[in-house]
Amino acid sequence: MTMISSSTAADNSAFVAAVHDAERRAQNSYFDQHVILDDERGYITIDEGDFGTLPMHLIDRIVYTVAGDVPDEY
Repeated sequence: MTMISSSTAADNSAFVAAVHDAERRAQNSYFDQHVILDDERGYITIDEGDFGTLPMHLIDRIVYTVAGDVPDEY
């Protein structure tokens, strides 16, 4: 039997929430959505379009990426 501590459960919940946010946002974006591990806030979702080229300190903390779903061609 595996015990999951409350902090682990909260961490998993925060990760799942950030993934859902990234997937929702990707449906309406040209840019990739990244879930980043943030030491202060847990998991956050960022839009690659807000940053242009991502700095290395953000790239190193990416734990999940959803490709933007809006086609760039007409």
